[in-house]
Amino acid sequence: MTGADLLLLALGAVAVGAGVLVVTTKHLVRAGLYLVVCLGALAGDYLVLGAELVAWVQVLIYVGAVVVLLLFAVMLTRAPIGASDDLDRPGWPAALIGGGAGLGLSVLLVDAYRWSTVAMPGAGTAERLGEQIFRSWVLPFEVLSVLLLSALVGAVVLSRPDIGRRDDAEAPARSMASGGRR
Repeated sequence: MTGADLLLLALGAVAVGAGVLVVTTKHLVRAGLYLVVCLGALAGDYLVLGAELVAWVQVLIYVGAVVVLLLFAVMLTRAPIGASDDLDRPGWPAALIGGGAGLGLSVLLVDAYRWSTVAMPGAGTAERLGEQIFRSWVLPFEVLSVLLLSALVGAVVLSRPDIGRRDDAEAPARSMASGGRR
């Protein structure tokens, strides 16, 4: 076992531990921060495996954007930040379903490959990947950016019920408070 193998296992253990903390904590903000640790450990795994571009995309997209979006959504919707009692549900159904799904996928993987080796294609370059993205995938990226922008605007509108609403009940109260003068 080499040093790279040990580092891969250590980062994997950090990722699994942080992932467990994400789903077991009662604090929503702490769950978001544990998610940052989990995704950062996965980016470290990608670096150990030699996929630098995927590691930096992991950091930029998931750690930098998704987690920040999650934290902004928590702040904009005025969700409770402390421990939440409504999250106290029995965990055994989720553990049973997750364990069953993991076991089923493991059996499917072993049955599909039967411990055979698979020839790996040659490594790609960032230049080839960029050409593919900006030739074939420009429209889906633009549609996704519009979708994310509309979701952010929708979150702001939903979190602020006073935006776009004119309260006509306040007008008589204001005129009464000012003595009926205009």
